[in-house]
Amino acid sequence: MSLKTVKKGTILQMSGELPTLFFKVVKGLLRSYTIDEKGKEHIFAFGPEGWIIGDVNAFMKNNKTELFIQAIEDTIYETRFIDLDALHGVPSKDQAIEIKLLMNRVAVLQRRVIMLISNTALERYEHFIDTYPGLIHRVPQRMIASYLGITPEALSKIRSQKARKS
Repeated sequence: MSLKTVKKGTILQMSGELPTLFFKVVKGLLRSYTIDEKGKEHIFAFGPEGWIIGDVNAFMKNNKTELFIQAIEDTIYETRFIDLDALHGVPSKDQAIEIKLLMNRVAVLQRRVIMLISNTALERYEHFIDTYPGLIHRVPQRMIASYLGITPEALSKIRSQKARKS
């Protein structure tokens, strides 16, 4: 296992590359995002400590990735190549842990898709807080708004409404 350290702002993966790695965050915070044709960022997922982040869809289909992966804090990570062919037998202890982490990621993304199509902005914000406890203090408001699919101004209104209710 080889740990690597990167500074805040470092892009680890560019859209259009063939994904060969997943990134397991040991300390710090990564994000994956896309940039649409108008130049607007859309955050797909955050990768705090203990999470694996990567483009599963591109990896599974051997396509070029649509996702950028960037450190939004100074980050220590290890790169992982997940050999799916080796999983036909009994997985090793490390493989079992990685499968569990990836399945957690898939579950979070499934809930996220359902949430985006059916919940209000306030419910999406509350879901973000439940899914990523403590990240509201580590991530800029504009990134949280991007993740939620709303403007920073709308997020500011939601936060003040929530504060008044508390």
